[in-house]
Parts: sequence; C-alpha cells; structure tokens
Amino acid sequence: MNLKRVWSLFLARNLEFFRDKAAFGWNFAFPFLIIIGFGFIFDDQNYQKFKVGIFPAEAQESSLPNTLPESFLEEERITFLQLPDRQEGEELLRHHKIDLLLDRQSDEPAYWINDSSPQGYLAEKILLASYLPEDLKIAQKRVIKGREIRYIDWFFPGLLGMNMMFSALWGVGYVVVRYRKNGTLKRLKATPLTPLEYLSAQTLSRIFLLMFTLTIVWIGSDLIFDFQIQGSILLVFFLFFLGGLSLCALGLILAARGTSEEFTSGVLNFITWPMMFLSEVWFSLEGSPQWLKTLSQAFPLTHMLQGVRKVMNEGATFVDVQSECLFLVVFTAAALAVGAKMFSWNE
Repeated sequence: MNLKRVWSLFLARNLEFFRDKAAFGWNFAFPFLIIIGFGFIFDDQNYQKFKVGIFPAEAQESSLPNTLPESFLEEERITFLQLPDRQEGEELLRHHKIDLLLDRQSDEPAYWINDSSPQGYLAEKILLASYLPEDLKIAQKRVIKGREIRYIDWFFPGLLGMNMMFSALWGVGYVVVRYRKNGTLKRLKATPLTPLEYLSAQTLSRIFLLMFTLTIVWIGSDLIFDFQIQGSILLVFFLFFLGGLSLCALGLILAARGTSEEFTSGVLNFITWPMMFLSEVWFSLEGSPQWLKTLSQAFPLTHMLQGVRKVMNEGATFVDVQSECLFLVVFTAAALAVGAKMFSWNE
C-alpha cells in the first residue's frame, strides 16, 4: 500500500466535503437539532407520561361534585386532557390518542379503556389504586441506592450512534456508487491507485469527518444537558471511533459493486432501519425474545452503544469493554477485506 496516494485521496475527499457549505452545515445542524429536540421531549419531566381524558371540561362543569379521587388528579406522571363530552373521548380512546377516559361527575365512578392498549391497562391500575386507603400497606417500598441515571444520559449515545450510522453508510456507500456512475472511478482506474488504497482513503476520510462532527456536537449538547460520564471520556470517544470505522467498512461492502443510486438507496434503507431499531438506539431490548437479542449482536452499532453506555453510565474501564472493542476491530477488518475483494472500478 502506498501511503502517499492514500493521503492525497484523503485530502481530496475532505476538501470536497468542506467546500460543500450546504452539506457541511447540515452535517452539524441535523444531529444537533435532533439531540436538542429529543432531549427536551424525552427529559425526565415528560418521559413516559400517561394521557387521561376527562369530561366534561372544566368550563362546562355543573354544580355536581367531582367524584374522582384527589390523589389521582394530583398524580405527576399523568397528563389530563379536558374533553367536552364522552363521545369525543371515546373517539380519542379508540385511536390510542389517550390511555384512559373518565367521567368526573357520574354518581358512581366510571371510566373507559381500550382493551388493546398496554398504556391503558397501566393507567387503569393507577386509577383503581388511588381508591384504596392511603394507610393500606400492600407491599414495602424500597428505593435503589447509588446514582440515578437520567434518561437523557442513556438516550444521548443512541442518538449520536444513529447519526454516525447514517453518515457512515450514506457518506461512503452512496458516494462511491455515485462516483462509479459519473465515471470518476473509471478515470482513477487508469492511475496506479489500488482498490485497497482507494477504499482505505475513503474510510479514513469519513471517520475523520465523523469524529470531527461528533466532537462539535458533543461539546454543544453537553453545555445544554450537562451529561454525566462515570468513566473515561477518552474511552468513550475511542469506542465511537471503532464503531465509526466498522460502519464505514460496512458501507464499503455496499459500495464495492453497483451503479444504480436508487438500488443502493434501497439497500441502505434495508440495512439501517433494522439496525436502528435492534441496536437499542431508542429503547432497550430487555425482555425481548432471545432470538431478537442474538440477532442484534450481529450489528456493529449494538456493540458500540453497549460499550459507550457502559463507560458513560457504569464507569466501565477498557478491560470491561474489551469484548465490544474486539468485535468492532474484527468486523472492520473483515468488512474492509471483503469490500476490497469485491470492489470494481466499473461495475
């Protein structure tokens, strides 16, 4: 491998990216806006609230007394929606837009639920429990000891990982196919450049851009949300680096063949969507079927996020995440070798 040729191609690809001001700006704006938006939506105050509709609305209240327990109406984990009548409430309940419907002035306590709604089942249990005497002791309450992990601290690595996945796969796989289609690769074939040198330069260029973007977005987001990191931040970035490499290498396999941008776009969607939902970007797979958990371990994004969350939230050291690091290194080497073997300048 000629490192001088790799370096020249690395510089050329980076200059192409930085000179495209629209793409450059969007690569920073998109992840930052996503993190800020979801950070406020899923903060500790708004996460996992139940929605309960009550009729009639306060403005239409008659002189009849309120028959709902005060402890239920003061529950912080429930959002109450004032509805004009029962008919509108049932319509919202039917479409899962609310979890429970209550009549605030019926002679006897009455409520409506949608039997197919898991949220409705839980909201119903909270309502029924509020009718029990406050001094009734059914079970003893215990609170976990130690530092509580905020949801944003668990959620943040997933958003960064998702952004890296899209940027790596589309930035490598889609771009190389575009080069092949417009004849750029055909011209490079006439030079001494080898497929391995070309693919290595593409990978290094993309990982440089990924880490550059990650650093800027991390600093900006941390100023707003003040993320709590129990372990080494250098180890966190090292895991992101390995994960980014493996995702870029996966993109190279997609870029090895093909001249159709439409087909490549379909294949990228086929890969990214399952990885996004099974790699615990948005939610944990705890409690899912074992075969689903096993399948998720085939994705590099899963190992990257597991390692990062161990370091951020549990204070894990390099020894604790060495299995995740080893998987990402082996996956990168294997994908790079397969991509170089399959690569074609023309087809």
